[in-house]
Amino acid sequence: MGVVSKSKWQQIGMLAPAMIVLGVIIATPFALSLWFSFTDQRLVPRPVPTQFVGLRNYERILADPLFWQAIGNTLQFAVLVVPFQLSISLGAALILNARIPFRPAVRAIAIVPLLLPMTVIVAIWAVLFRIPNGPLNAAWQFFAGEGQYVDWIGSSSTAMVAMVVLSAWATFPYQMLIYLAGLQDISEELYEASRIDGANAWQRFWNVTWPGLRNVNIFLLVITTIGALKLFTQVSILTKGGPNGSTTTIIYYLFQQGYATQKVGSASAVAVIFFLAVSAIALFQRHVFKNEGEM
Repeated sequence: MGVVSKSKWQQIGMLAPAMIVLGVIIATPFALSLWFSFTDQRLVPRPVPTQFVGLRNYERILADPLFWQAIGNTLQFAVLVVPFQLSISLGAALILNARIPFRPAVRAIAIVPLLLPMTVIVAIWAVLFRIPNGPLNAAWQFFAGEGQYVDWIGSSSTAMVAMVVLSAWATFPYQMLIYLAGLQDISEELYEASRIDGANAWQRFWNVTWPGLRNVNIFLLVITTIGALKLFTQVSILTKGGPNGSTTTIIYYLFQQGYATQKVGSASAVAVIFFLAVSAIALFQRHVFKNEGEM
């Protein structure tokens, strides 16, 4: 019996719920942001009606040095945190997938950061970063000598690194759980065959585990990159974009435009630029990996 093809209207009906959801949560906000970006819309209503200002918001933002610093900081954060976070997530998943003592308990402890609100995590790390005698500086003084300390979040040279470490610790369990699911999906027969062929641990990882995690790696690379580009909470609570703008990210810059200066039109222009940039990066990543094979 042949396969019964669905009619055109049946296919449209199946797609309709997804299209409605996408239209409500993506297309509509983007369309509103695009419109506001061409106006002088303020956060607080004014006696003067909102006016159409053309590209003036874009011209003003693109001429702002802090905007370009925020772009640079955001890209720097993404370049540092994505490989670091994926590496520790994969390492943790490999350990938790092995036959280690008390494995269920260790797995439960490993996901604790995922259960904590980001505000609590930032508060914990604020204590760890404290100067001059916080836990991290106590460890630093053990090696560097008494009286030596590092202003982890108060120095332009270390503040972004502090953001990377904090953010990686806070969210790595999410990637770890996905890696763990991917590892358990790899056939044990492949490992047995490689052992029979005399492969050592590294050869089994490189020839069996790594290829088996290909699709997982692509998925995590895309979503982790997008997540990194949206860095905000840690910056807002811990550094306020400082020192000297060294941790001002594009989302924090957008927040400052929209709420601190109440320029909704300018904030909308930043949001439109950010949306297009993230979409371009995601499409580029998908294009690169699609050329190597279908996801």
